[in-house]
Amino acid sequence: MKQVFGIVRYNFFGFFRNPKVIFTFLLEFVLSFLLTGRIMIVMETYDTPVQAIEPFLWTFGDGTAVLLSSLLLLLLFSDLPKMTPVTPYQLIRTTKKKWLFGQFIYVTLVTILYTVLMLLFTSVLCMQNSYPGNLWSETAAMLGYSSLGKNLQVPSTVRVMESISPYGCMLQVFLLLFCYSLTLSFVILVGNLYKGKTKGMIFGLFYSVYGFLLDPKVLAVIFHKEDYEMYQMNVLVSWISPLNQAVYGKHNFGYDALLPTIWQSCLFFLFFLVLLAFLALFKMRKYQFEFLGEKA
Repeated sequence: MKQVFGIVRYNFFGFFRNPKVIFTFLLEFVLSFLLTGRIMIVMETYDTPVQAIEPFLWTFGDGTAVLLSSLLLLLLFSDLPKMTPVTPYQLIRTTKKKWLFGQFIYVTLVTILYTVLMLLFTSVLCMQNSYPGNLWSETAAMLGYSSLGKNLQVPSTVRVMESISPYGCMLQVFLLLFCYSLTLSFVILVGNLYKGKTKGMIFGLFYSVYGFLLDPKVLAVIFHKEDYEMYQMNVLVSWISPLNQAVYGKHNFGYDALLPTIWQSCLFFLFFLVLLAFLALFKMRKYQFEFLGEKA
């Protein structure tokens, strides 16, 4: 493990000075600012506070927001696996398997950092009128118990507020967003291993678009379902779409027994991650490294 973490440590050399990394995090802040605008309007209009992490919950309780936030990872991880001038030396001193495990850990740590920054950015943007107590705010009650939340497309729902506390909800939303982002990162890594550099971005984009296009209304037309059968389409999409698996509000809170629970979604992502890791390990046995036009 010492060799594996040595590879991870070297991958982080110059990480925060990398223009691509800086640009990605700046875009992440801009995206957080744009997505939290809906909550900030309500706070200013009605002069009501929010609980510190509620902006994060409302911002990423929506499928489109989850998709937009994860797409920035296409830029951040476009060069996976990390090839550096030291890579030949690492491969001589270790094995391909250890080197790949180092890439896995590096991707996981960067994805955690990316998700934590999402949480911090949304909280800081609304901190002028927020409080740390573990109680739902007046703003949340307004959005959940009236048509205001629906009109502004803010996914603050009564069933969520009645079933869990803000910080408990934050942990689950964070976990779902992290799992989806990590799965996308592994898709990029495996795509680059199998098809070469930059091809992984195409696989990652396809993975994202697949979840976005799985719309219940589209499936209803394909399967000739009537309006009263839309519930069946909603349940189907909640199970087969990775993007919907990452949306907190589309889970079972004791009201919809057919929808997946939070932990079932985590198992869904875990299975997918194990499959991708296996495919990457399988490819590494015959993977040809290219350095300065030569193969190793």
